[in-house]
Amino acid sequence: MGKVIAVCTSERRGIQKTNIHSAQFRENWGIEGDAHAGDWHRQVSLLSFDKIEAFRARGAEVGDGAFGENLVVEGIDFRSLPVGTVLECNGVVLEMTQIGKECHSHCEIFKKMGECIMPTEGVFARVIRGGTISEGDRMEVRRV
Repeated sequence: MGKVIAVCTSERRGIQKTNIHSAQFRENWGIEGDAHAGDWHRQVSLLSFDKIEAFRARGAEVGDGAFGENLVVEGIDFRSLPVGTVLECNGVVLEMTQIGKECHSHCEIFKKMGECIMPTEGVFARVIRGGTISEGDRMEVRRV
């Protein structure tokens, strides 16, 4: 079981996201108001809080949403779960669709640190059932 630490969105792609603390997730679409929402397989991005903390321990000064992640969750190592894993949080159901991503243009984090964790540690999901997710909500792995 995990705990949602941050809920982040951005109005356009290619920029850091901002923690809005709570958001509406729409079935087969993603997060209302987020640039990555749409009818595709990467509607929501997730990153493990523990991986962010380890990166910070190496000297990175990054805030919530810095990697372009929508959800920061403590207590779940998303990278260790297979594609198809079903996650549930406050009635919202997400299905993992992709692990990692190709980094086409190195972000500011990469330029400063020489690496970025989103391409290897980030995962993506589509929204199976909508609802609201807020900071502090519990997330469970329902099916692997």
